[in-house]
Amino acid sequence: MHTAGRESVAQGVARVSTLDASPDSFAVPGFDAVVRLISRSLDVPLVSLVLSGGSAYWFANGAELPTHDTRGLHPLYLEAARSLHPHIVPDTLLDERFRGAALNLAAAPGPIRFFASEPVCTLTGQQIGALCVMDVKPREALTEGERMSLRDAASLIGAGVVLRSYLGRTDPVTQLPHRFAFFDDLRRQLHDGAPHAWVIAIDVAPVQRFNAFIRAMGHAYADELLRAVANRALAWIPPGTHLYQVGATRFAAVLPAQHLIDETDRLDDLVAQLRRPFDCLGIPLTIQPGVGLLQIDERQLRGGDPLRLVMNASHAAQRSIRGWAVYDHRQDDQQRQDFFLVTELAAALTERAELDLHYQPRVDLNSGRCVSVEALARWHHPTLGTIPPSLFVGLAERAGLMHSLTQWVLEHGIAQLADWRRQGHDFRLSLNVSSTDLDADLVGRVCQVAEQHKIGLDALELEFTESTLMEHSATNRRHLTTLRQLGAGIAIDDFGTGYSNLAALRQMPATSLKIDQSFVRDMGASRHDEAIVRSVAELGRSLGFRVVVEGVETSHLYDSVLGMACDEAQGFHIARPMPAEELPDWLARQSGLPSRQASRA
Repeated sequence: MHTAGRESVAQGVARVSTLDASPDSFAVPGFDAVVRLISRSLDVPLVSLVLSGGSAYWFANGAELPTHDTRGLHPLYLEAARSLHPHIVPDTLLDERFRGAALNLAAAPGPIRFFASEPVCTLTGQQIGALCVMDVKPREALTEGERMSLRDAASLIGAGVVLRSYLGRTDPVTQLPHRFAFFDDLRRQLHDGAPHAWVIAIDVAPVQRFNAFIRAMGHAYADELLRAVANRALAWIPPGTHLYQVGATRFAAVLPAQHLIDETDRLDDLVAQLRRPFDCLGIPLTIQPGVGLLQIDERQLRGGDPLRLVMNASHAAQRSIRGWAVYDHRQDDQQRQDFFLVTELAAALTERAELDLHYQPRVDLNSGRCVSVEALARWHHPTLGTIPPSLFVGLAERAGLMHSLTQWVLEHGIAQLADWRRQGHDFRLSLNVSSTDLDADLVGRVCQVAEQHKIGLDALELEFTESTLMEHSATNRRHLTTLRQLGAGIAIDDFGTGYSNLAALRQMPATSLKIDQSFVRDMGASRHDEAIVRSVAELGRSLGFRVVVEGVETSHLYDSVLGMACDEAQGFHIARPMPAEELPDWLARQSGLPSRQASRA
């Protein structure tokens, strides 16, 4: 073996040695029986289980070699332990990878000439190492029956490793104790008289990002990354402190009872260490770690779940600049409330009659006539009462429920419009659409519901926020153009609060521009806001948009927009959002609003 190769292997073994159990503690159930079977079946004197971390457990003629027997690992062992493919080397002296330096083992009477390996995986397909067989004599390639025997032996060992991990409370990839051991040790420390303990949790990366690592690079790469992160954490925690793997991408430790929060420099150093790039299997990667902290005493431990609490902090830390955070019960209470609301909203969308639509009219300023109503979702929870849209719509977007909520609004809003049309009312329906719904599927969904209720798309207007329309404008433009070609109106909602990208605005196939109410409400007190509304209205009119003014809440504001280049108005002065059954009465009474036609007359 070349010196450089030996040094690199030694460094690798040193790097992972803290994660691998010592040979004395490694006892896979039935491993010795599997070794004897494979030795007789393949007629090989030497068998080894090499773990991905670098540890190796050796057997000669079916007997385990002494644990004090020192041996260096040739790179081929590590290559086999981290590869999902079997290796067969009939004669190491004839293989260019060895360059005349064959594998050496102290227990063998001479250099190892024959080498074969088979990946060892857990029942979930997670690779943990390789089963290697060796001989001091060169051999021909294995027969199909011998290969099958080697594969079966590797499968038995994989199942044994899982069983050993379950019984020994260790993770099969990192060989770290898992959460059952964490809880036992935490209880023991608090029962031994410590007034409290600091629990620290380290999240490697958000789950979606970690899954992206696996999709792009494979499980072997992700396993190596976990081991590398664990080693940096082990180098940081105090001597004698155990590190536990308490989740697929999460580590935890119980730290001494001193006031850790006073040592902020040490926490900053830990985050800095974790943010440095990791070199995994020769490919560098930067993670998005989060370090959470929780102080707990024995009373809080009884009936509590410290891992859930500290995970709350580590999750918040992943989104912070500093990268670490202390558990905040107020934030936790809010997250629990949000989770409860999300589950209740999902049930309301599928099972219960708690959701409703209110409709807010828009009037044409030339005629004073109602030309459109905007559908607005309302939620009346049976125990919590009315949940404001500003809360549940945001939750629906974050929880992936926006698609279902939009579909519910489409179906109920268009069905109601069809009912009004049968009663003789002639106005359009305006529907708010989230950025998560702006895709090719939206076109088909709108068409399907409209066709079901015999409503032409020219009776519909879809409202998108300015920010949504300006994001990925080329893709969005294609979907919007299709909707426009089918007759639907497109409104740019909340204009003035987003990017205000005029170059993109002129290319958007929109029909209406809605000036945000935040500018309109203060027009009476701010000449700047009045100038903004007047200028935006003139710009929108010049670009060919129908200009709609939101937030018209007083007669003075209504009179002001009558004198501007505005086409429609919406706001509490005209009408508040109302249930569907109240709209016909409002329409019957709606005749006293000033209009430009009346003013000219």
